[in-house]
Amino acid sequence: MADSYVILGDGVAGSSAAGTIREEAPEAEITVVTDEGEPFYNRILTKEFAKGKLPEAPVSIHEEGWYEDRDIDLRLNTFVTDLDTDAQEVHTHGGDALSYDKLLVATGGTPLQLPVANADADGIHHFWTFQDARGIAEDADESDSAVIIGAGLLGIDFVGVCGVRGIDAKLIMRGKGWWRYACTETGSEIIHEGMRELGVEPITESGVERFEVDDGGHVTGAVDVDGNFHDADWVGVGIGLNFNTEFLQGTPVETDGGVIVDEHMRTNVENVYAAGDITRYYDVILEDRNQNGSWGSAKEQGNTAALNMVNGHGADTFEYVPSYSITHFDFPFLSLGHPTRGSDGPVTQGDPHGYERKYGDREWRRIAFEDGRLVGAALIGDLSPQTKLKQLIREGREIEDQAEKLLERDIDLDNIE
Repeated sequence: MADSYVILGDGVAGSSAAGTIREEAPEAEITVVTDEGEPFYNRILTKEFAKGKLPEAPVSIHEEGWYEDRDIDLRLNTFVTDLDTDAQEVHTHGGDALSYDKLLVATGGTPLQLPVANADADGIHHFWTFQDARGIAEDADESDSAVIIGAGLLGIDFVGVCGVRGIDAKLIMRGKGWWRYACTETGSEIIHEGMRELGVEPITESGVERFEVDDGGHVTGAVDVDGNFHDADWVGVGIGLNFNTEFLQGTPVETDGGVIVDEHMRTNVENVYAAGDITRYYDVILEDRNQNGSWGSAKEQGNTAALNMVNGHGADTFEYVPSYSITHFDFPFLSLGHPTRGSDGPVTQGDPHGYERKYGDREWRRIAFEDGRLVGAALIGDLSPQTKLKQLIREGREIEDQAEKLLERDIDLDNIE
């Protein structure tokens, strides 16, 4: 009898796993469960849709026919209520019990809501699903002003939407600059200037006290911690995710800010795997536990999990240098590896976690080390060093004493000892 595989989540991790399992096990029974109402789509392109630059068609990747053609049972609008690892069953809100031989948890996260008054008002948007993007586009079409909360990769997508649509906006951040855990003030200020050119004013070292609403319950603006009112026809909140692990409570599956897995995407429970941004995985490059939510990383984790589920534990190892890029400005930004990590070693320009250099008004580089090894970098303007930097991150050599060579405009790998 063919093995049965149940995949919880139809994002890039779950969808990649489903496709790989079908290739590796043509006779297997595969069920994909998602609480969303539409099949797999490109989450990265939803920001281009919200900007008004793309119609819906390019954002959607798999139609339901893709699953039918591969004999994959797709369950849309289905919520998982609990998991019985002894019986190897997944229970859904509709009362179904889905039996599995191997289970993949790829349920991702849900955007965090600000714990302030009126945070659930009409016109306050999060940016995670395709449906979120549709709501943002609808409000942005009819708006002149907006407030954005969040100094990270989710918040910057709201900035891009406002810039393209000509919306005057304020970006409210708690810290001194955008993505303060990876960028220094020097790097952040380049991003801030890009925001201003798009009509978005960065407000640092602040926060939201409450939202104001009209008589119909629609947001009209935000009051910051200093009592200043910022007018807004709509609000974008991008402050992080709660990972969807509620159904794992009471099970032996180990969680700690996500699902704990090894480098093969296996949990501590037999026949249960996890993939995507929900995982806290063992990073064989860092030799430490890690977590990231990049699209490429999630796809590779889904493939790794699938190969191990079908072919046995150890069939494939997840080894990946993640990257994030921003294309909202007239200059590019790229983060690679793990620039938020780093030691308190020698510094330049006051950066406590690495080394940086500014080459021009729109060109900057920062590199981060941990235990002497290069672990991450952030690049503005010239992205050409990325391939060489990724190679050095993979190699894991102790090269912090040669940091200055990595800050040269053109990196010569032959010159790195």
